[in-house]
Amino acid sequence: MIAAEGARPAAALRAADRTPESRGLARDQVRLLVSGPDCDDDRTFVDIPELLSPGDLLVVNESATLPASLPARGAPGAFRLNLATEYGPGLWLAEPRWSEQRPGPLPLPDGCAFSAGGLEATVVARYPSIPRLAFVRFDGDVGRAMERQGQPIRYGYLAEAPPLSAYQTLFAAVPGSAEMPSAGRPFSERVLSRLRARGIALARVLLHAGVSSLEAGDDVTGAPPLLPEPYDVPAATVEAIAETRRRGGRVLAVGTTVVRALETARGPWGLRASRGFTRRYVAPPTVVRSVDGLLTGLHAASTTHLALLAAVAGEPTIQRSYRHAREAGYLWHEFGDVQLILPERPR
Repeated sequence: MIAAEGARPAAALRAADRTPESRGLARDQVRLLVSGPDCDDDRTFVDIPELLSPGDLLVVNESATLPASLPARGAPGAFRLNLATEYGPGLWLAEPRWSEQRPGPLPLPDGCAFSAGGLEATVVARYPSIPRLAFVRFDGDVGRAMERQGQPIRYGYLAEAPPLSAYQTLFAAVPGSAEMPSAGRPFSERVLSRLRARGIALARVLLHAGVSSLEAGDDVTGAPPLLPEPYDVPAATVEAIAETRRRGGRVLAVGTTVVRALETARGPWGLRASRGFTRRYVAPPTVVRSVDGLLTGLHAASTTHLALLAAVAGEPTIQRSYRHAREAGYLWHEFGDVQLILPERPR
């Protein structure tokens, strides 16, 4: 399986502990690993317009990042509460953590009360098979609490605390993601201008990403669980994809969230506009049909991430490209470098 074999090269990648701007780079100056069926090429993201063809379509995620990490206090003492997804008025799935560096689970039994972001909260129940997650009900306006006391979710590999603006992509329009859809971060106005000049179009979907810290965790039992996340694939995007295919262009997803949204909306009848919640797990032997290629960040060798990449490009390509990324010193995580997986021809 891709997770087992891919874990070695991915684990050797070096995490980006600061934003590109803090490293003296513009957003669009991060490194770009271009991977095809037979080779890998080292480029810079600002080169991406020349790597695509007129008539290609980029599908982006327009979800904006929330300041979803709240200071909390209860019987265990002070801790952080990282909000993941809202499932109803005042009802959130959340991850209580001791700190950015230290995860849970915390001793917060069902029914216990605590405070978070200045609001009273109660643990409703643990999430099945993931002891570190819990459904939490709030008494008050969670949105206001995030505005007043929330911070972007961050983890121990970061050496700084970037502001919320650093976690927003150029496409961010609808607040809702606990963690940034990071594949879209390197896009800049100058890159978009050059894409338009080359006849490369954009279309949008929405998928609000939950917490990702559990993907490679050791407290998950059974198959890798994916949390239900809200998504929306509008009719205009379905039409843009169909028109691109009719003209012989390629459809390229900007991020794994886009792939999951489109694959959820695709059925035996083809791609249709749809919205709701998805727990879609994309992995071999499934072959992704909704897109021809993918722009993605370099991440830890979690089952879900590498399995999805293998469904797009095949296991040999992904294993080879991650070995190359390790040897060439690429940076991973949300402020790191990115990978463009290109096919030989449209599907």
